[in-house]
Amino acid sequence: MNKDFLALSDWSLDDLEAIFSLTRELKKKQQEGTPHHLLEGQTLGMIFEKSSTRTRVSFEVGMFQLGGHALFLHSGTTQMGRGEPIKDTARVMSGYCDGVMARTYSHAALEEFAENSYIPVINGLSDLYHPCQLVADMFTVTEHKEDYRKLKYCWIGDGNNMANSWINAAAVAGFELRIATPKGYEPDSKIVSLAEKAGAKILLTNDPREAAEGVDVLNTDVWASMGHEAEQEERMKAFGGFQINSELLKLADPEAVVMHCLPAHRDEEITDAVVEGKQSIIFNEAENRLHVQKAILATLMAR
Repeated sequence: MNKDFLALSDWSLDDLEAIFSLTRELKKKQQEGTPHHLLEGQTLGMIFEKSSTRTRVSFEVGMFQLGGHALFLHSGTTQMGRGEPIKDTARVMSGYCDGVMARTYSHAALEEFAENSYIPVINGLSDLYHPCQLVADMFTVTEHKEDYRKLKYCWIGDGNNMANSWINAAAVAGFELRIATPKGYEPDSKIVSLAEKAGAKILLTNDPREAAEGVDVLNTDVWASMGHEAEQEERMKAFGGFQINSELLKLADPEAVVMHCLPAHRDEEITDAVVEGKQSIIFNEAENRLHVQKAILATLMAR
């Protein structure tokens, strides 16, 4: 396993399974009220360029439960916000902290930070990937389905960082993935190509009904992610037929589950009825961010 966790493609299937195993153990300990201070006295520096609810709370609470401390840093209030080189900040924080989690716009900047850091760096979200969310999603599926690798998955909506992360997951775990986007909103072609070379079974389509037919897991995200708010009206028109609703859900396997990384714009990319329906595992998925990230932190930062 690499020192850093910037993308799911950094890991092998064995690495992923090890995270799942530790997640189950830590989740059980928390539910039982058993202390699990695996990072006693350690500090995680958390750098935020983007707004956050789940990422900030889950990492901060997770470090507390592991016996450590999380330090919140908004990039605009640090010297990086005044032009300090990324490599300088990375070196300095390596002397203060035991790990860094960054939620940033530029994946290239995150890679530069990791290259110049002596401590583990975790991608809390970038413009290219959202790997912690994806691991939480996959772990949640393991709690509801017997063999997550034999299932059929679909992503409906924008070919964004979440779609790219699902493509990485398909390459690592070897499951079938269908991605339905409007024309012009497809996922990164280089990421698709690399995943297919690794053996991933990926279908790209502009028809959400084709993607949803007979699948076991349906997933989506907002149509205009952070940084694309100015395109909201244009995207609303382009994505009009890409809503996960009761009619689309009928095309999937009767035991299919529905996921969303949140926040959701209810009755846009997904209906309120589906979010609150019996096939939704969205809030179980959200909770598992905490448990999965604790496993990631403990694995990368344990001395």
